[in-house]
Amino acid sequence: MFGDSKKKIKRLDSQQRKGLSLISRLRPKSVIAEQYRTIRTNIQFSMIDRDVKSIVMTSSGPWEGKSTTSANLASVFSDQGKRVLLVDADLRKPTVQRTFGLSNVEGLTTLLSSPEQPPSEVIQQIVGTELHTLTSGPIPPNPSELLNSNRMNTLMKQFEEMYDIIIYDMPPVTSVTDAQIMASKADGVVFVVRYGVSQKDSVLNAKELLEMVNANILGVVFNGVEKRNDQSYYGYGYTSEEATN
Repeated sequence: MFGDSKKKIKRLDSQQRKGLSLISRLRPKSVIAEQYRTIRTNIQFSMIDRDVKSIVMTSSGPWEGKSTTSANLASVFSDQGKRVLLVDADLRKPTVQRTFGLSNVEGLTTLLSSPEQPPSEVIQQIVGTELHTLTSGPIPPNPSELLNSNRMNTLMKQFEEMYDIIIYDMPPVTSVTDAQIMASKADGVVFVVRYGVSQKDSVLNAKELLEMVNANILGVVFNGVEKRNDQSYYGYGYTSEEATN
């Protein structure tokens, strides 16, 4: 649907990838991968009475696992045959290019600064899947202004015409205004909270900031609680190396 100009890449193995862990693909039968499918199902239940296509992923602070969750959630949605676009809208500390081993010469900031360039020339597809990614592109000096622009509104509408689900990986909501801006535009927000990392006051503050812009909070992913048996997890647990956003 995007024409011959679409860039396609080969999926890299865990030795080659230097970004976050895409457990849903590396270990699709694992308990953790199944938990991501549970998150997907819960989101789909929340979509029954309303049309939810664009989802913002954020957290109250860093190191809570939101980028890992974004990538794996996009992956399990694409496993259903849905057309999925994962957008790295963290224009300050992007990670998607490392997670998938992609070039980041062009990306979201390219489309924001060059209205004449078709998204199909910048979006990259993981070969053999319906998962597409849009990296951040070069880091700009004014991320908030770009995300709050009319051009971003236009791009979001274009993405919704092209895809079934669009997931926006955002910075923490308490750090900068970027997540608030996008939460006010998107159909829903998924909030990631990490056991032992998230602070209660920060989580409550983040919730208030999202409510201030009338964000539609779809739910919370409680991340990082392990049982003693290392083969089973409650929630969505990772090692510290895997939750590096």
